[in-house]
Amino acid sequence: MVANSTENKILRCFMNSQIYIKKMINISLLIAFVFVFRLHAQAINQDTVKSQKLDTGKMWTFEFPPFDYLKKTYGFEATQEWFDDVRLSALRIPGCSASFVSEDGLIMTNNHCVRGYRRLIQKEGEDIAKNGFYAPTFEDERKAPNFTAEQLVFLKDVTVEVTDALKKGKDENEKISLRDAKMKELKDAYENETKLKCDVISYYNGSLFFVQGFKTHTDVRLVFQPEESIAYFGGDPDNFTFPRYNLDLAFYRIYDADGKPIKSPNYFKWSAEGAASDELVFTVGNPGTTNRLRTVAQLEYLRDVTFRNNAFLADNYYARLEQLKSVNPSQAETYETLRLAFSNGQKNISNTFKALNDPYLIARKKDFEKKAQRYVASDLQLAKEYGHVWKTIEATRTELKPIETKLAAFSVNQTNSSRYMLIGNALVAYAKFHLLPEDQKKALLDRQAQMPQMGGRGGGMGGPQQGFRDNLYPDNWDSILEEAKLEINIDFITINLGKNDALVGRFFERKPGKEAAKGMIAKSIFTNKAAVQELFKKTPEEILALDDPFVQYFAKIYDQIELLRKQQKEIMDTENVAFGLLGQILYKMYGTSVTPDANRTLRISDGVMKGYEYNGTVAPVKSTFYGLYDRYYGFETNYPFNLSERWKNAEKDMDLKTPFNFVSTNDIVGGNSGSAIINKNAEVIGLAFDGNIESLQGNFIYLPTYNRTVGVDSKGMWEAIKKVYKADRLADELKEGKAK
Repeated sequence: MVANSTENKILRCFMNSQIYIKKMINISLLIAFVFVFRLHAQAINQDTVKSQKLDTGKMWTFEFPPFDYLKKTYGFEATQEWFDDVRLSALRIPGCSASFVSEDGLIMTNNHCVRGYRRLIQKEGEDIAKNGFYAPTFEDERKAPNFTAEQLVFLKDVTVEVTDALKKGKDENEKISLRDAKMKELKDAYENETKLKCDVISYYNGSLFFVQGFKTHTDVRLVFQPEESIAYFGGDPDNFTFPRYNLDLAFYRIYDADGKPIKSPNYFKWSAEGAASDELVFTVGNPGTTNRLRTVAQLEYLRDVTFRNNAFLADNYYARLEQLKSVNPSQAETYETLRLAFSNGQKNISNTFKALNDPYLIARKKDFEKKAQRYVASDLQLAKEYGHVWKTIEATRTELKPIETKLAAFSVNQTNSSRYMLIGNALVAYAKFHLLPEDQKKALLDRQAQMPQMGGRGGGMGGPQQGFRDNLYPDNWDSILEEAKLEINIDFITINLGKNDALVGRFFERKPGKEAAKGMIAKSIFTNKAAVQELFKKTPEEILALDDPFVQYFAKIYDQIELLRKQQKEIMDTENVAFGLLGQILYKMYGTSVTPDANRTLRISDGVMKGYEYNGTVAPVKSTFYGLYDRYYGFETNYPFNLSERWKNAEKDMDLKTPFNFVSTNDIVGGNSGSAIINKNAEVIGLAFDGNIESLQGNFIYLPTYNRTVGVDSKGMWEAIKKVYKADRLADELKEGKAK
């Protein structure tokens, strides 16, 4: 991998910020305080910043198709039949999106969406990650265990039923309980009536409610998947960048109950021409989560608490793993594997945190909020019903901060927590569990079965957790890594509790993590695997009395957690009611001309094929295979810019000027991976697989100046399938829309 420091990577994103280039005195200040909004890196007058209605994005729902908007903006007169066909051509798969691309059940998604199925599909001696996979016949297509594809076939407005139930509540907690009970009742009723899998979902913070019914397909078989080296060419360095050169695709086929390929009348036809610059295109998929309708108080809380914490852990762990490669060279490969396993998330979290610290973004959100406040204040009845909303949410966020910072300090997780912390937490949880009456033990185990094993109190209770206890002290214990993680844990706890907190003084002596970690480890009795396993044989009272700093830390905090979580829930119930009222305000102001936040429901987003300015230059709309080979040779064929033998030998057979990847202004976030990108004829012109680094602001606001979707071009996909992989059956099916 090319050795690039985190600072250098970030710096390249800022190079065309002319104001800062002229005034820059200290590079570290630039990196610390400036996000990638080059246009906004200057001091701003917040009173002059104006929001726009589409700051909330363009993730249109299929319950409310944007007929007028598309006609006014693009002159495109879409019909209800067009939207129905597009909806029925799209699919939801675990964590991602997909779509039908032939009448014979062929579906398309990203390689990175189905990586986890490779080892379940491949036979002994095969290596799909290294060599890829292609089924030349139907008989060669291989079933993927536990793969489900869901098709949205039923929509029903149930807003009246849910809101009537909610209104019967005497207080916020009861309102939420009644709402949730009604949603479950409707889900069960419609599942029984339609025989579909049903979800009851809400839009606009709980202002509108719909039943969505899905036809679920479970016999899904792999047809084609490229090798990882081309699917993720450029690896971590190129992630969230453009130009890109990734064949990030995979094709599966859905079979019916009789073991035959299903017939799908709704599918996206293949475009042999792709899309031209400035052409209207659409993404169709299932974006995960956005926070664009949040109040300023909520965004500032996310900035000051949630993302501050997440970025602290991710950035520090990421940096330490890189550092440890030279400290402990014998484990360098392991550290690199660990680092790459969460590098995508680290970039996402870190740059989202920087976005929240951008004053222009906050100013624009403040203006959006002021417009809503003026709208409410202009009408006495609205003011009476909704005037308290912003102050209520501001108050709940103030109440939440001391609670959630403590919960952060008291929790452990598998990725970021040192094994010392995990063992201490597990021992205390085990002891506390065995002190409970039998009925409470059963209730807790039932709850635990529905929670991740490594939660704040979850690990090591007994019974189902035995395997977890056995793995608490792994055979390949790495003392250097565990000490480094403990240093980060201690500093993380300190920033959340405060240096003057009694726990920080007692257990860390108010020392930095680097010093405190050594002292705690020296006092610990977690010396080897056998010693740790013996501890679980002690009585609960003996465990809680152990003279070990990690046991004593979790014994001290354990009983606080239940109360803190209860307080957290009560506050969030209050806020959720107010947040629902905020959604009603926005719906009254804008109707469905403003899109609701993403929530894993099917959406369609419009955009155009368009490059953008970056690093003092301009990104083209499309990259080509010429660029792929230039990058391969430019980095001297080294990982992650290496190619398989197949691709090395294919250069002479390909039309290298064929478009490979492209960018467009479509509005996507995580969950949209695998979304088809189509033209107004509902033809596939590409496949979404990423966004540029500027798109990470899209969690909170959609600003199309630099925000881009990155996709694989239909022409590039077909060129590779036909000429590199010689997968004629697949190439012909895509071209004709049916299998031979």
